[in-house]
Amino acid sequence: MAPAADAATSSGERGDLADRVVSLNRVAKVVKGGRKFSFSALIVVGDQNGRVGVGMGKAREVPEAVRKGIEIAKRNLITVPMVGTTIPHEVTFKWGAAKILLKPAAPGTGVISGGAMRAVIELAGIKDILTKSLGTNNPINTVRATMAALQSLRTAQEVAESRGKTVEEIVGVRLARAFRAAAEAGKVEEAAPAGSTR
Repeated sequence: MAPAADAATSSGERGDLADRVVSLNRVAKVVKGGRKFSFSALIVVGDQNGRVGVGMGKAREVPEAVRKGIEIAKRNLITVPMVGTTIPHEVTFKWGAAKILLKPAAPGTGVISGGAMRAVIELAGIKDILTKSLGTNNPINTVRATMAALQSLRTAQEVAESRGKTVEEIVGVRLARAFRAAAEAGKVEEAAPAGSTR
């Protein structure tokens, strides 16, 4: 699949949105006169600042499939809640046969991820995260599971508001202070374990 490798570069259309081809598949439809070939392209777009989207384009030619995928992905952008450069909490998500694990990481860790998940994580702008694909290696289901997992994330502030409590009551004083410092400085500070309150 040489076209996929060439198309994996970001073209960065429409302002600040970068795009990446995750998988390119040739599919055949058997008809009376023989086979009709077409292409399906799985595209991820993001602004590397908390917004990311996924689209699946299908067409008779590769460039048209990629263009359709980009359009669909731009229509399906989601906002990812982040604490500094990582995610607010650990999450495990299952989508079909794909099961994925996302864990927050300390600053400087980088993106520890592989394959289809890496494209979504990087274009979302997450800089420090640990991920593991526990199920199928099908890129379509893995990407959809990753998107659903990122959409299910909630910050400590959102949880506190939904329960009618303060952030300190939910996570403790020291961790709440670290969350605030991370939000202001754009990085996560090292904090005490979640069980301790000072």
